Amino acid sequence: METRRSTLILAACLWISACGSKSRPPTPEQRIPAEQSSVKPASEDSRPVIVTFGDSLTAGVVPANYPDALQRLLDRNGYHYRIDNQGVSGDTTTDGLARIDNVIAAHPALVLLEFGGNDGLRGIPVDATQKNLEEMIVKLKTAQIPVILLGITLPPNYGPDYVKPFTAMFPALAKKYKLTLMPFLLVHVFRDGNLMRPDGIHPNGQGNDIVAKDVFDLIQPALKRTP
Repeated sequence: METRRSTLILAACLWISACGSKSRPPTPEQRIPAEQSSVKPASEDSRPVIVTFGDSLTAGVVPANYPDALQRLLDRNGYHYRIDNQGVSGDTTTDGLARIDNVIAAHPALVLLEFGGNDGLRGIPVDATQKNLEEMIVKLKTAQIPVILLGITLPPNYGPDYVKPFTAMFPALAKKYKLTLMPFLLVHVFRDGNLMRPDGIHPNGQGNDIVAKDVFDLIQPALKRTP
């Protein structure tokens, strides 16, 4: 397990390093609202909800995001859930914590939690990022909402004193709260230019299909098939 985790973390570092240390989160006017892929309006859809909650890796870049692809996989495989994509591009963990009540209000059957990349790129202290993530996890668990944690890491040029505790906080939180963890969301797409957008950060349509399959495989044991 330790070798696999080290490999995933190294892969993640190489991916973000390729993005460049000068990457900047989108400004508010550049933020793109998440698209809803459900056919029925939410008010008319009685299926249990899975909330995908995070930053631009969750919100996606029009016209593709992994939650839409995940919805197609659920439908195709007989899992009657509705994806509610509450990803917002540029969000930090502070923004996520400010929005957590919206997630709880959706009464989801499951939350896929993905935050931290923008904190790291802005050099926010790791303790503050971990505290925000932990508060989100605690609020969700207090509301008896299952959580799956989707991790990210940083390029090595941020220095080992920052990168090491940053990458370690995801498995630490997963262990403390007994959460299912994906150490690096884009592990199977970041190396392939055919699967990534020109910005080198976000997957394209085909890349999001692969990310969605990885997430689907991860969450499948927690899902229930219904008639």
